[in-house]
Amino acid sequence: MFDARFRTAVDRVVSPAGRALRRTGLSPDHLTAMGVLMSIPAAWAIAAGHLVVGMLVLIGSALPDLFDGSLAKASGRASRRGAFFDSVGDRVSDSVVLVGFAWYAQDRFGGHAALVPLAVLGVSQLVSYIRAKGDALGIDAKGGLMERGERVFVLCFALKFPADMLWLLWLIFALSLVTAGQRFVKVWRQAEKPPAPLPVEPVAVVLRWRAWREERAAGRDTASWVRSPRGPGRPAGAGFFSGSRRPGTGAAAEGRWHERRVQRRLRLNEDPGPVLGPAPDKLAADLRDDVTAPGRRGRPRI
Repeated sequence: MFDARFRTAVDRVVSPAGRALRRTGLSPDHLTAMGVLMSIPAAWAIAAGHLVVGMLVLIGSALPDLFDGSLAKASGRASRRGAFFDSVGDRVSDSVVLVGFAWYAQDRFGGHAALVPLAVLGVSQLVSYIRAKGDALGIDAKGGLMERGERVFVLCFALKFPADMLWLLWLIFALSLVTAGQRFVKVWRQAEKPPAPLPVEPVAVVLRWRAWREERAAGRDTASWVRSPRGPGRPAGAGFFSGSRRPGTGAAAEGRWHERRVQRRLRLNEDPGPVLGPAPDKLAADLRDDVTAPGRRGRPRI
């Protein structure tokens, strides 16, 4: 809930800290590992009954998790490996701290009180698993009433008021169940919709176009692609693409350039057959006579 509503404001506050940490030479993985390591003395202090010390160390273990993202953005080291390490580190920290709560609850309240922190641990892992599975499917599964930030906040209150610890742990358990239900419904509704088509990369478009062109060229008559001699010696009825240069083919140009251009343009306009098909010999001869006929003044209009 806090992450969805106050993430922009929090990022605005922690961004300067991330830029300052970049100058120290620390990496985001260092901060993530530091948070995991600090959860161990926090769990030990809670299990031993030093609740104030445990609360301070617990807050200290949550701070690296707050700054590692801003440091990754400021240093340009954001990666999938760092996101994976951060997610796994959070699960390890939650497990260690809640085991310390279970130890203290068993000593303080007796009976089956240790099961309450363990139940909170189980449902919190379920909340994280739903989000991880949704992300793996390409579905947004964030949000909910009781995310990790809220859990740490309420756990600090439980350490501040140990007499109400069990009630606060039950509150975390209930709200975590609601959060798991919210995320499940969110993923379920999004999964009903057909997946959005993946964007086609420009390179893929070019490759598909080249493959289509090669297949089309392979199906054509090879003679229509071989470069034929130009000018008067050019075979009658050569297609429009007959002048296309192919590797290893070609001949010296003969005759005037404008004559060849006019013949090609007129053939395109008057030939009733396919553009790439051969034209009749008689039509080619007529076109040649029309171009070179006396009485036409100047250069033929193209």
